[in-house]
Amino acid sequence: MIYEVFLKRDGAVEFRHVGSLDAPNDDLAGTLARECYLRRSEGDRLWLVRRDHLIDPDDGVLVLPATRARRLLDGWDSASADDDEAVHDADPVGVDE
Repeated sequence: MIYEVFLKRDGAVEFRHVGSLDAPNDDLAGTLARECYLRRSEGDRLWLVRRDHLIDPDDGVLVLPATRARRLLDGWDSASADDDEAVHDADPVGVDE
């Protein structure tokens, strides 16, 4: 079985994909992952996910509507008139109004 390895580095908030490994069972996958990724103190938390348990958004499970404009939500407190114009340009037909 193929396992995807995710590691959380010290002080980081998120887990990052750091690689894959092939192991015959979950126990050996955990041992191999600890040896490869935690032995040199590369992080403090480890996640293993069997590749066949991952969801692929391209196979129709997650379908986003194509008619809706996408917006980045950080910094709305400091939006200016220029930002409003940029939002209008991103949604010219008024889909979001």
